[in-house]
Amino acid sequence: MRVVPRDYTVISPQKSESFSGAFLLQQKIASSAARSLDYSARMPHLHSTVTKKIASSATRSLDYSARMPVLHSTVTKKITEGRMPHLHSSSAPQSGDDVAPHQKEIHQDKKRSTNMEFITGVKEKDTLEISQLLSGSYEGKTVKVNGAVHTIRDMGEVAFVVLRKREGLLQCVFEEGKTKFDLKDLKEASTIEVEGTVKAEDRAPNGFEIRLDAIKVLSEPAAPMPLAISKWKLNTSLEANLNNRAIALRNIRERAKFRIQEGVVRGFRDFLYSQGFTEIHTPKVGAKSAEGGANLFRLEYFHRPAVLQQSPQFYKQMMVGVFDRVFETAPVFRAEKHNTKRHLNEYTSLDFEMGYIDGFEDIMAMETGFLQYMIALLKKDYEKELKILNVTLPNVDKIPTVRFDEAKKKVSEKYNRQIRDPYDLEPEEEALIGQYFKEECDADFVFVTHYPSKKRPFYAMDDPADPTYTLSFDLLYQGLEITTGGQRIHDYQMLMDKIEKRGMEAEGMEQYLAVFKHGMPPHGGLGIGLERLTMKLIGEDNVRETTLFPRDLSRLEP
Repeated sequence: MRVVPRDYTVISPQKSESFSGAFLLQQKIASSAARSLDYSARMPHLHSTVTKKIASSATRSLDYSARMPVLHSTVTKKITEGRMPHLHSSSAPQSGDDVAPHQKEIHQDKKRSTNMEFITGVKEKDTLEISQLLSGSYEGKTVKVNGAVHTIRDMGEVAFVVLRKREGLLQCVFEEGKTKFDLKDLKEASTIEVEGTVKAEDRAPNGFEIRLDAIKVLSEPAAPMPLAISKWKLNTSLEANLNNRAIALRNIRERAKFRIQEGVVRGFRDFLYSQGFTEIHTPKVGAKSAEGGANLFRLEYFHRPAVLQQSPQFYKQMMVGVFDRVFETAPVFRAEKHNTKRHLNEYTSLDFEMGYIDGFEDIMAMETGFLQYMIALLKKDYEKELKILNVTLPNVDKIPTVRFDEAKKKVSEKYNRQIRDPYDLEPEEEALIGQYFKEECDADFVFVTHYPSKKRPFYAMDDPADPTYTLSFDLLYQGLEITTGGQRIHDYQMLMDKIEKRGMEAEGMEQYLAVFKHGMPPHGGLGIGLERLTMKLIGEDNVRETTLFPRDLSRLEP
């Protein structure tokens, strides 16, 4: 058994002067040897061989210590001369010729580490937001706020400087002689930070204003505004609005539209999370489209043909086999040459797919639940925006359903309109169906079910009672289709038979079809057009009004 001295470090005699701990090392070696001898003396019961080895190790340690007189004298001399003061304290050497280069680097690294700054999270600002001012007791207190100068109303000795902030408008009062700033130097669209006293004022937005003490300019515009965004209603053409979209959206009413749209998406996500759905994100470039047809944007993908996806349908169904319930909010692309008020070539689709359904009625029930949740959320958290746009939200306590063929018949009889297309609903028919159920049931929404199989994709489940129809539906909102959904085929052989019956090729769909080959539950889902739903909610008549940056036949920018 060999005893190894603790804290043992080998020192090269040639580098003894550059190693500042030599003296300490010698002491440690001697101490270790003494401990070894003491340990040996206290163990008479051990075998003599073991005892001899311990003694031999201790002797070698003492011998090594005795063979270092030169090192000992050198270290002692340096301590006496004050060249190694760190041996008299626990501090590390700071500088000097006796510090080895590698020690200097270690010391510098430690110093940098000591001075390192860390990000610990969001910092609290000393500027306040409108909601903070409304929720706190700031009356008569001095506060700081920032924002963009929305408009300036100069009344002579007093001027109203209205700031535009993320939560709305904030009125500030500039007083000649009191406010430390020259009003002539303030421009509309400048971003500023102001300091002043909070005063209650019923006539001001949100019921209070800030009497300004000081103004600090953060940035200034380089050119005048192309649109009068400070007007309550943006009195300009839709074309001018879209050409200057990022500026037009600074108008309070224009901005409110997309706050409400945020509420729609938020309601969709929150409700589906509460129902056990998992959010997924699927590719938008693929080899083949789920919907088929000629309305595809085709492109070259590294010398291979590809398309922009019309729908996440294939991926949604694949993921039902993984998560049971999935959803996605993402763009889809349709190369349709329609230039109407309700068509876009890129729009945002709210999609979900759910497994283990009893029938396609489960899908309609889930959408109804979403609409009820969304309406309640808008009433609670978007009251200000609803008031700005004078929106009356629809009643979604219950939604009527009607078969496709019956809906056509009802409209034809009541409004004396001839049925021209037995396989699809024309836009005029959709509008009349909406009118019919508003008059008969006071309903803004209606589910039209059992669309003809001829007009539905190959994966739609046919009605077992009559295979010429499908277990599918559209949801109409005030006579406009906003949703398409239904039950899907989950049986592999049934899916292959329908592909063959339609004369389709399975090439390019191998990955999709393999999912069904290896088992899938009964499932279904839907897709909702976000921009259309928002348009109808706020009472607009052109889907471009509720699209941040529309993409249609003629528009690729901004």
